[in-house]
Formats: sequence, structure tokens, C-alpha cells
Amino acid sequence: MTPLPLALACIWLGMVLAISIEAPLKFRAPGITLPLGLGIGRLVFRALNSAEIVLAAATTITFALVPRPVAATVLLVALAVTLAVQVTVLRPRLEARAALIIAGETPPKSRAHLAYIALEGAKVLVLIAFAVILL
Repeated sequence: MTPLPLALACIWLGMVLAISIEAPLKFRAPGITLPLGLGIGRLVFRALNSAEIVLAAATTITFALVPRPVAATVLLVALAVTLAVQVTVLRPRLEARAALIIAGETPPKSRAHLAYIALEGAKVLVLIAFAVILL
């Protein structure tokens, strides 16, 4: 098996882990208000998700060109579905909520953030499992 799908998955994993660490830390920085932190977060997660889409596509293409374990195929599908839900369902809700907060409004409570975090955690675990299987 070519090492390219493994390398791409590891890069993807590293990006997700790095942003997952950065996201809550930015709010602890001196001078960062909630609206400012949310504005930064919106930009960062848009960029991350765009990079993830490219990495998912590249991983899928390189993975499709070689013999592959069925378990790894299932995990790659799970990664694609997870990313799709984050990008098409959850992130728009989170961005709309952040926009209200940035505008000084108080939006109703939402569990979208917790769902996004849970999917990030699942994505990390699936990426690790995917990489281990490819090893």
C-alpha cells in the first residue's frame, strides 16, 4: 500500500488536534473578548474545514488507487460523513449564533457547539484508527 493516504490522514489529524487545542485557548489571551474570539474562531474553522475537505478528497483519491482494507474504507466513509455534518449542518448554525453574539445580541441556548465538539472528538479517534489500520 502506498504511504500517501496514511501521510494525508496524519496531516489531517494534526490539523484537527492543533485547532482543537487552540480554540478554547484563544479566549484566555489578554484582551480577547467573546465577540473577538468568536470572530477569530469563525475564520479559523472556515479555513480548517476547507483544508479538511481538500485532505479528505486527496485521501479518498489516493486511497481508491490502491488495494485497501475494508475496515479502513468504512472509517474513511465515517470521516467523510462526520465532516459533511460539521460543515453543512453544524457550522452554519454556529456561525449564525456567533454573528448574533458579535452583534451584541443574546441568542437562545444551543447544543450545536457540543455536537460539533463531540464530532471533533470522534473524528480524532477515527483518524487514529484509520492510520493504525493503514500501518
